[in-house]
Amino acid sequence: MPNRNVKLLFALFALSGFTGLIYESVWSHYLKLFLGAAAFAQSFVLVAFMGGMALGAWLASRWSARLKNLLVTYGWIEAAIGAAALIFHESFVQLTQLSLDHVIPALGSPEAVEIFKYTLCAVLIVPQTVLLGMTFPLLSGAVIRRGPEASGHHLAMLYFTNSIGAAAGALAAAFWLLGWLGMPGTMRLAGALNLVLAAAVLAIARHGEPAPLSAQPQGGTAAAGTYIVRLFLAGAFVTGLASFIYEIVWIRMLSLVLGSSFHAFELMLSAFITGLALGGFWIRRRIDHIADPVRFAGLVQVFMGLAALATVFVYHWTFDWMAWALGVLQRSESAYPVFNLFSHALAFAVMLPATFLAGMTLPLFTHVLLRGGRGERAIGQIYAANTLGAIAGVLLAVHLLMPEAGLKLTLVLGAAADMLLGAWLLRRSMEAFRRFYAFAAVILGMLAATATARADILEPERLSSGVFRYGQARPDFGHVFYYREGKTASVAVRGQPTQRVVTIITNGKPDAGIRLDPDQPPTGDEFTMTLVAALPLLIKPDAKTFANIGWGSGLTAEVVLSHTGPEVIDSIEIEPAMVAGARAFFPRVSRPYRDPRSNVYIEDAKSYFARHRKRYDVIMSEPSNPWVNGVAGLFTTEFYRDTKRYLAPGGLFVQWLQVYEFNDRLLGSIFAALSENFADYEVYESNPGDLMVVAVAEGRVPRLGPLPEKQGAFLEQLDRMGIKRLEGISVRSIGTKKQIEPFFAPLAPPVNSDFHPFVQLEAPRTRFQGTTARALLGLATSPLPIFEMTGGAPPAYLKEPVPEYVISLRLRAQSAAVEIARVLTDPRADPLQSSEGAALPVVLALKHPAALCADAPPKAALDQLRNAAQITLANLAQKERRALWIDRKWLGCTPRSSHVRDRLEVYAAIAARDAPAMLERASALLAGPAKGGDEWGRYLLNTAMLGAQALGKHEEAQRLWKSYGRLLYPDGDIPPPVIYLANLQ
Repeated sequence: MPNRNVKLLFALFALSGFTGLIYESVWSHYLKLFLGAAAFAQSFVLVAFMGGMALGAWLASRWSARLKNLLVTYGWIEAAIGAAALIFHESFVQLTQLSLDHVIPALGSPEAVEIFKYTLCAVLIVPQTVLLGMTFPLLSGAVIRRGPEASGHHLAMLYFTNSIGAAAGALAAAFWLLGWLGMPGTMRLAGALNLVLAAAVLAIARHGEPAPLSAQPQGGTAAAGTYIVRLFLAGAFVTGLASFIYEIVWIRMLSLVLGSSFHAFELMLSAFITGLALGGFWIRRRIDHIADPVRFAGLVQVFMGLAALATVFVYHWTFDWMAWALGVLQRSESAYPVFNLFSHALAFAVMLPATFLAGMTLPLFTHVLLRGGRGERAIGQIYAANTLGAIAGVLLAVHLLMPEAGLKLTLVLGAAADMLLGAWLLRRSMEAFRRFYAFAAVILGMLAATATARADILEPERLSSGVFRYGQARPDFGHVFYYREGKTASVAVRGQPTQRVVTIITNGKPDAGIRLDPDQPPTGDEFTMTLVAALPLLIKPDAKTFANIGWGSGLTAEVVLSHTGPEVIDSIEIEPAMVAGARAFFPRVSRPYRDPRSNVYIEDAKSYFARHRKRYDVIMSEPSNPWVNGVAGLFTTEFYRDTKRYLAPGGLFVQWLQVYEFNDRLLGSIFAALSENFADYEVYESNPGDLMVVAVAEGRVPRLGPLPEKQGAFLEQLDRMGIKRLEGISVRSIGTKKQIEPFFAPLAPPVNSDFHPFVQLEAPRTRFQGTTARALLGLATSPLPIFEMTGGAPPAYLKEPVPEYVISLRLRAQSAAVEIARVLTDPRADPLQSSEGAALPVVLALKHPAALCADAPPKAALDQLRNAAQITLANLAQKERRALWIDRKWLGCTPRSSHVRDRLEVYAAIAARDAPAMLERASALLAGPAKGGDEWGRYLLNTAMLGAQALGKHEEAQRLWKSYGRLLYPDGDIPPPVIYLANLQ
């Protein structure tokens, strides 16, 4: 066969690796949708994938020598893989939906549900993984038959091309294909590529194939005895075990430096696979000329272990390197690819030396058995043993070593296994001083392992620093007094003695902070965690059964249990280290640990609900930020659809939604998913960075009920948040589904879906940029009563200012408005006594007698008149608005300035919610001579458009925008409320 066809087969096997990694990545996503993302489920997915591969390789080793044309068999297997990929999505959806609708409800116990789910997932992917496992042994045998004299070269080259294709597949899927085609389209594209690959292979196979490689020693090499065969099969197992221990540990380690986003994970994965590929590439021209391959393999194993130990020290420095990079890079859209390149470089710095050496082992071990006369079956046997070792490595690392020994010791144990294997191989080599070399390798390895284990590095403060967010390798955030490597995450608890704030941190990202000193104001997180519990208790006071997704600090469960109404609260937390670490919040959080109504389930939420089939009056969801890998799955249309199944009639779904490190289109994508599944929802603000959504499956979200006077412990929880009256909560309402849906329409956000994971793919970018989804809060704090006048219910208003530590934007705006109205309308009020920072400049300027009465009032007075209007017109109740803007007794005169009178007439129309007057007066002033500058012109335009929209004159609002919009907003920087008014239909 011409050499060019062998080269073509190398290229085609790179394509096979490309599609194979896509399958692995996308299959794992699919199965997690059904099984959940708990540690056991993740391990099962990997075991099913790797176990199928091992079985396929073993079957190939049994059958390959009997097959006359391995290339034909290989081609048809690639075709079968491609055909299965084309129908995988439809099969998955149909089978899982059938299971959820009919099979699972009919099963008698949670255990039966789990067995069925895992069996179904095995049926979905194991047949394809068995076929995938057969590809390397079959194609290797076919290529070696065409060039047995260079069997080592061909093995190494196939390993390189397949691995480098896989690395490319990881990057292509993460940064291009999933965003472009979604999971179904990406799977179909990979299937189509497999069919093209199969057609090309079958075309080459038509030329026939030489006879199988004889099972005889080659080139004068001694026959590989049973002991050597067992040694190298065991060696393949051990090196697979150690390599995957490295991979699991490195990925966990680097997630603390790069961030635990989906993009970061794929960058780490591609770096690991690329290192393996480069090792195979380097050895391809050397492997056939190694005089003593057993000795060489032993040295590779020893140096691999030493290189793995060195990664601990390199990793320690990566925190400083990342801090330097973030100090240099701008947090902009254009800098994000540079950040990813640098992150990839850090992953290579940690992984490359050890993975480079690991990439030599599989071709080398196989080559030893081939030269020793084991024939083609050696290829499948080594591949199967290596894959089984990988499975063992994953299970050991995730379920035993990391939780019990920590990251550093787990890596040391993996390195020790590699070095001991290397010493044993050296002992079996042909080297004259083999016993000495083996002994020296053991001593050197153990000394290096001990020194690494005892090295005073990787202190908890560094590991939990969140350098990828803050750009500091060891920030002065306080002392870490709890640190645990869990099965799914690294959890730390940090204390700040001066402020008495305790924070629980997951993979470097703070998830909840509580100030334990009751004499100091609460943190922003406390407002959210308290209100997530308080809202359903006030909206549905008869609720008895609660489910809470995510433990966090445990404060939400604490607040629920402070009320005597709930009979049970089931908290579902995926990571047991979170529940253990949150004990640090005692005594602020204690009821969830001792109240018999509290149950904690260590499980993935999706799996829990499917397994237990309970229905709840209230389901609360407190996920971490959507950019965290896997968390975006709690904001998809499928998650909302399935969660709705487990609400009792009239039940409430409540979710915490972060708007920091996010953008408006991503937020709109989540609301689009909510809209698809819930009849109504209402959005509340807890603090400037967090929203809360209350949703119902049927009807409308009920209004808040009164504060329960007899629930003393519950009222104490609210009092801690400065909430003494119901309006302290009701004012936080931003809007309902009817109001919010049109708001996001101009952004045309896609519906966030498990199968088209828009948020998962885009949120890491916004995390890097540090952007905030400001539009909705901007509309809620608009100086005009937009939602109120465009079809919403009359909002709630404060009756008195709230404490300064209450950080809600809406409450702060209303608090300032109440203070302005009080000081200006009360002749005895002293403006210097005002405690509201936003109100103070206004009342100091306008409280002055006759401040606006002159023919030409001072600019400072006009500016503060504008500020007073912008603060108060949307934030005061009717009585206070009338006194301030319609009666206007506080003015003390009839203004002589026509400009002031024009302003006051417009303000009066807004205060009266008189839409015709707003449209008429603002339109007339817009059409007249320009006075007051562009800012006044923009205010008039918005007032006129709001009046038109309130009257249902949508075309008039659009005409006004077309006439004046470009003139008044020449730079195109248009605030969200204006876009909403211009596009409302």
